[in-house]
Parts: sequence; structure tokens; C-alpha cells
Amino acid sequence: MKRFSLSIAACAALAACSGGNPFAGTDTETPDSGIPAALASDLDGVTYNPVAQTLTVRGVSLDNTPYEVVYERKPGLDRGGYEAYTAQQSSLQRHTTAYVKDIDGTRAAVVVTGGQFRHYFAGTVYGRNGAFDPPPSNSENQLVSYAGNYVGLLNMAGDGGDLKPVAPGTNPDIRPVQAAEVTGKVLVNADFSDNMVNGSIYERTIVDGGTALSTLDLDPTTIDATEGTFTGEVSINLQNKGTYGGIFGGQDSSAVAGSVFVKDHIDGVDNEEEYGIFVLPKCGTPGQDALCNQPNP
Repeated sequence: MKRFSLSIAACAALAACSGGNPFAGTDTETPDSGIPAALASDLDGVTYNPVAQTLTVRGVSLDNTPYEVVYERKPGLDRGGYEAYTAQQSSLQRHTTAYVKDIDGTRAAVVVTGGQFRHYFAGTVYGRNGAFDPPPSNSENQLVSYAGNYVGLLNMAGDGGDLKPVAPGTNPDIRPVQAAEVTGKVLVNADFSDNMVNGSIYERTIVDGGTALSTLDLDPTTIDATEGTFTGEVSINLQNKGTYGGIFGGQDSSAVAGSVFVKDHIDGVDNEEEYGIFVLPKCGTPGQDALCNQPNP
């Protein structure tokens, strides 16, 4: 699939718009296979060490010299509990942004290069440590909720604050850009008795400029009863806009990790695309989101 970046002018115009493989060891890997092609795209896999805070990325083109690249930790770009990492070999080469998060050995990562020469590269991965462990079948309620934050990256230029400086007067047509970030909230409901899952990504905002974006609905889809994985469609007002997928992990499926790819989903903009991830704790577990504290009659 060919991916095209949007111009800086298109991003300025947007401001006026509204609305797998198991893990093992300390260095742990997301699967190199098993992710739907629409979500994996250019990304072959990552190796992540949450203790040392290192992220090694495999497969993204033109992000650096070797096939496996160790990205640089950038705490100033962290969003909603997702750790940020970036790579840029020189001021005239592509800038790449990555986000990763882990809960109970269940994790996801998104990697997106900023546009240069009108094209960009991107992809997502997710996985878990160990086998699928659904809630016990004899529990009172196998209908459970997961809630937390979302982070995504667009094929549009952000503020460029992490770019290496170029010489004054460098033609904008050859300068790399830094991908714009999207933040939001996620609610996922899963029924392990019927093996169905659905959800929503809401309160979505482009970080640079504060532009509000439409809610993305994660349409109902089946959970694989053996692997604890799922794949479905993303929609806005019942109109298909892309694909999502994910995996349940941890004891009694204490966490869920997944990713989305959507396009043509922002009013007033053409050819826009977004890759994003969510890693969420189950309501009723340590670290649950504040949304879980709802009155229960």
C-alpha cells in the first residue's frame, strides 16, 4: 500500500476544521506475524525493555541505517502513559516517532515516520507474554470493561519540536517533518461467554493545535476462543473508516492491547491516515481508569 503524507499547508488548514508470539525475558518482543496486514503495514516488529526503557524497531523503511534500529527515549513526548521514542539520523533524513506501553506483559507499539518527499511509512504491533487466560467460566459475570488512554499518529506535520535543525533557507520541499499526535480515551467491553468485543475511542484531539476529532467506534467482532485475539472494523456514524485488532493478556485477561488504522476520517481534509494503539487495564484491577468508578445499582 502506498502512503502519502499531507503538506504543511493541509495541516494548517485543519486547525480551522471541527470536528502471537509470546514474550520472553527482560527484553520482550511483539509478534512478527499474526497482526492484520492493514495494521502491521511497514512494521515487522519491536523489542521493548520497560526496565531499561529501550525500544528496538524492525522493518520501518528509511528510519535509520540498520534493519534493527534502537530508538532514543523522549520523555517530553510521552502521552497518557505511553512512552515516546524517536529516531532521526540527520537533519535531512526522516524523523520517526514511536509509542509503546505494557500492562501485565500485554503491550502494543505504533511507529510512524514524518512525511518527506510526499510519502511516509508506518505500522503497529501488539502481543502478550504467555497464553490466553480468559476469566473463569464459572464467574458470575464474564462481561467486563477495559478503559484508559489512546495515542495515535497522523500522516500530517506536527510542531516539529523534535526535528534536528536544518540550515537557514533549506527548501521546505526537501525538509522532513515530525508526525502529528492524536490523544483520546478508550472504552472496550468484552463478553467472554459469547466471545464478543466492541468499544469506542472518544475525546480525540490532535495535540498540536488542539483540533477535536470524531469518535471512532470499534464495531462488534468475535474473540478467538483459543488465542484471545480479535479483528474488526472501525466506523464513524456507521460508516466504515478502517480496521482494528487486539489481544487479551494477563491473569484472567487483566489487560487488552490493540491498534487501529483509519483513513478519510477528518472532515475538511483529504487523504488523511492515522495509526494508533491502546493498552488498557481491566476495570476492577489495580491501576484501573477513573472511568471504571461508576455507580452500580
